[in-house]
Amino acid sequence: MASLPLSCATTTTATSATPLRHSAPPPLFTKPSLFTTRHANGSHHHRGLHVISAQKQNDNPESTPQGKLDRRNVLLGMGGLYGAAASLVSAPPEASANPVQAPQLDKCGTATDLNSGKKLDINCCPPVKDEIIDYKIPPVLRMKQRPSAHRVSAEYIFKYNLAVERMKGLQADDPRSFTQQAMIHCAYCNGAYDQPGQGTLDLQIHNSWLFFPFHRWYLYFYERILGKLIGDPTFALPFWNWDNPKGMTIPPIFLDEKSAIYDSKRNQNNLKAVVDLGMTGNKDPLQVVSNNLTVMYSEMIRGNADVYDFMGQPYREGTAVNPGPGSSERGSHTAIHVFVGDPREPSGEDLGNFYSAGRDSLFYSHHCNVDRMWTLWQYFLPSNKVPDKRITDPDFLNASFLFYDENAQLVRVSVKDSLDNLKMGYEYERVDLPWLDYRPPPQAAAARITRTSASAAPKAETLFPLKLDKVVRFEVQKSKKGKADELLVLENITVDTTKFLKFDVFVNDEDDGATELDKAAYAGTYAQVPHKTANKTATTSIRLKLTELYDDMDVGDDDTIVVTLVPRHQGPGVTIGGIKIIENPTPPPS
Repeated sequence: MASLPLSCATTTTATSATPLRHSAPPPLFTKPSLFTTRHANGSHHHRGLHVISAQKQNDNPESTPQGKLDRRNVLLGMGGLYGAAASLVSAPPEASANPVQAPQLDKCGTATDLNSGKKLDINCCPPVKDEIIDYKIPPVLRMKQRPSAHRVSAEYIFKYNLAVERMKGLQADDPRSFTQQAMIHCAYCNGAYDQPGQGTLDLQIHNSWLFFPFHRWYLYFYERILGKLIGDPTFALPFWNWDNPKGMTIPPIFLDEKSAIYDSKRNQNNLKAVVDLGMTGNKDPLQVVSNNLTVMYSEMIRGNADVYDFMGQPYREGTAVNPGPGSSERGSHTAIHVFVGDPREPSGEDLGNFYSAGRDSLFYSHHCNVDRMWTLWQYFLPSNKVPDKRITDPDFLNASFLFYDENAQLVRVSVKDSLDNLKMGYEYERVDLPWLDYRPPPQAAAARITRTSASAAPKAETLFPLKLDKVVRFEVQKSKKGKADELLVLENITVDTTKFLKFDVFVNDEDDGATELDKAAYAGTYAQVPHKTANKTATTSIRLKLTELYDDMDVGDDDTIVVTLVPRHQGPGVTIGGIKIIENPTPPPS
């Protein structure tokens, strides 16, 4: 399985910096925000802090000096035309509870070291101001283009380092300073905030549908602050394109020990190694690249049946943390955090732990690529796999966060204003997507199925609940015989949130080691970065679409499959309550 087409393993088409553009989605019609009380004078209050609306600005954020933006389809992948944006059909809003509200900064508490469970000896809380402005995205006079970090010029490197150096030179209590910006992730992700009005229930922006919007806003203001510090409003952050073989090492610009963007707390064994998105431990670089492309294809295309499988599960006011991560968050996103984090540090600092991740400039480039994955998934990937890629639920659209802008003004932003990167004023340099067509080769699996038949594998119902601390194989009943549009559901996955945890899922595969992922049997993964919860545990569920996997296997008229779970972590930490196969409740368009 280690063979890899040379064009994927060693080359990337050197193109000009073609921007990644898309067609604007249709307008969203949502109910009013459920967590603001508007007063006669036009202002409203946020839990004791005075809130005013930002001055109305140009309502056409897409205008440019040259006129309207040209949102043309673009060439993606290995020379093929994949620019047809997905047809995004609006679904009726779901029954609503309330959206998650922005935190109360004046009630920020002490965050937690997730590995030890002890309170951190640092203050993650931001400065508190008595006025919050509802943020209005300013007119886009010139579109920013975020470049690939592996392809930036010397001039860009100088400018980027200068901006970070000036950010690090700001006063410690300036909310725009490097340390204060890093603490944003600590506070939102390590239990410093409670959900307003929900007692001591944590506010957590990971492992739910808030993951992508929160980090998009985080990057947006971080980028604008850097641009302000060097007087360049067109400055754009670089993205680490770890999804392309040419970008599957830490970008060299982050390895200069004399630069402002250098961080010494990184895994020294991985500074020039090929990233392992599958975290298999395979030492063959060609196989690792092939695994990586398979992981990307699986989490972006093959494994998702609906929008929540990619975006993450609903997270509303009063919801316990970790309702469920999307495929990208629990896959490549988590892998990069673990790959870069320093094992010499007690908690994997810096990138390997949520509280310290923002201290490494590489974090922001990593999350630029995560954000790029959201953009690709929304507008450029094939639309025949998922019937609707939009979430129209008002509890999603009206969820809000607080940030400080480039002028050190405290602002409130909403999810609904983060759905279109072009309206926010930035796009991504075009790079090839070799994973777009990296479907695993068909597997004539009849012989393997015989060797891993029910006689050798126990029934799933005899094993669950299952403590997953070793490789385990079992038989699961299908909803229909033979090839069918089905989902594998792993229910009530209870995890120790203080640990890095990961396991892979294979179907009709006999390889216990399974360090090769580029095969039809690979169904998907679950992984987490350590994070804080009140009881040090969280319970979630994941779904893995099996339809294409069946197409690539000789399942015949089988009414069962053999599932293998392969943990990549050491020791206990995961208990799975149950497993089942269901018919796809949201079949793709015919």
